[in-house]
Amino acid sequence: MSKLFEPVTFRSVTARNRITVSPMCQYVATEGLGDDWHVQHLGAHAFGGAGIVFTEATHVAAVARITPGCLGLWTDEQQALATRLAALITRAGAVPGMQIAHAGRKASSHVPWDGGKPITPEAGGWVPLGPTETPFYPGAPTPHPLGTDELHTIAGQFAATARRARQAGFRILEIHGAHGYLISSFLSPVSNTRNDGYGGDLAGRARLLFEVVDAVRSEWPEDLPLFVRLSCTDWMPGGMGIEETVQVAKWLAATGKVDLIDCSSGGVHTDQKLSVYPGYQVPFAEAVKRGSGLATGAVGMIIAPEQAEEIIANGRADLAFIARALLAEPSWPLRAARLLGAKPPLAQPYHRAVLP
Repeated sequence: MSKLFEPVTFRSVTARNRITVSPMCQYVATEGLGDDWHVQHLGAHAFGGAGIVFTEATHVAAVARITPGCLGLWTDEQQALATRLAALITRAGAVPGMQIAHAGRKASSHVPWDGGKPITPEAGGWVPLGPTETPFYPGAPTPHPLGTDELHTIAGQFAATARRARQAGFRILEIHGAHGYLISSFLSPVSNTRNDGYGGDLAGRARLLFEVVDAVRSEWPEDLPLFVRLSCTDWMPGGMGIEETVQVAKWLAATGKVDLIDCSSGGVHTDQKLSVYPGYQVPFAEAVKRGSGLATGAVGMIIAPEQAEEIIANGRADLAFIARALLAEPSWPLRAARLLGAKPPLAQPYHRAVLP
């Protein structure tokens, strides 16, 4: 019996299997509003058999976007599309999830295929926001250092987006606290050199994360699960490491407000040194799970069905977050089910299909 295809329950929400479509930026929205691309993209993955389907990083304000092509959820028009997306994913038998995000000092950039470099305000961009005036890398735009009142406003923006996601019909919410974006830039000592209550020791650097969690939970129902994505290591000396990440996860577990840590890494500085290979971040998920007692998601170059099965079957993580393999093959879960001896999660009209 495949463990990867066993149902999994978080609070009142049950997913049909442990395969999770990882949030993957598409960079084709306009003023935060998606279009038919997002409908087709997420619909294909939902009908492809995954248990949970996340939207790409969905930003809480216009200035919170990574690029002008990033998805957002701060207007009624954006909420209308979000409602359609949640209904489509649900119709396909998957659980609709939304990752909500603020890009922080990595905001206002060109889309990747146009080079990904910063867009200055003079060229139509906007001023990025960060813990200090230190840019993401030398020569990048200087961020506006956020004051206490501004941080409270941003926590409120996360709460407002959580409310819209709830009203749209999403059933799982994930706070993006990784990859050098706003919350991650506060967590990491590489980027956060503040000496007030939002800096210094780990508790100070984690303060924004916990304020965002509290704000989101004020709008996100008790019976619905809340995930947090963290960069478990900065991959550089003096940066965030797995020991500090486990401690943050312990604190999150103690609040009773968070259900799973989505364990990624890196992104806080261009000097990071990492070696990418299949499953390279799985040990982080295992360490956080063992150290905090929270459920975890493993992500990062999970490509083969047998690889995902091993992760779940050996208790190294509770969910397999899959990205690039699903971009190449949206019906990857159907093929995985056949390979692992599980019943393919086909929609009823497709039961006559002949699968490879």
